[in-house]
Amino acid sequence: MSNIADSLHELMQIDGAIMASIVDASSGMVLAKSGVELNHEVAAAGNTEVVRAKTKTMRALGLAGRIDDILITLDQQYHIITLVKGKDGLFLYTVLDKAKANLALARYKANEIQAGLIF
Repeated sequence: MSNIADSLHELMQIDGAIMASIVDASSGMVLAKSGVELNHEVAAAGNTEVVRAKTKTMRALGLAGRIDDILITLDQQYHIITLVKGKDGLFLYTVLDKAKANLALARYKANEIQAGLIF
């Protein structure tokens, strides 16, 4: 199990990592952050809306289950939103340089980190 600082450090060790945050989706607030390329607060607020919209859509469609992660691909970056199991409303937000990152490995590592996160 890892504390918040260790978890962010591990996320930033992923090849191509640009920034990482732990976000409270109920408020859209950043609980912890690492990296400086993007504004963490703006990213947290915007991605909170992404999580809320997907959750609302799943309910409207009658889909059971939960979101594991949400992947957004841009021309030069991957943005991975990994929901923390057992901690409703928390997610890890990781931004990766597309040219340097291995997406499959990054998603695996983010999921592994969220599973070990303790508060």
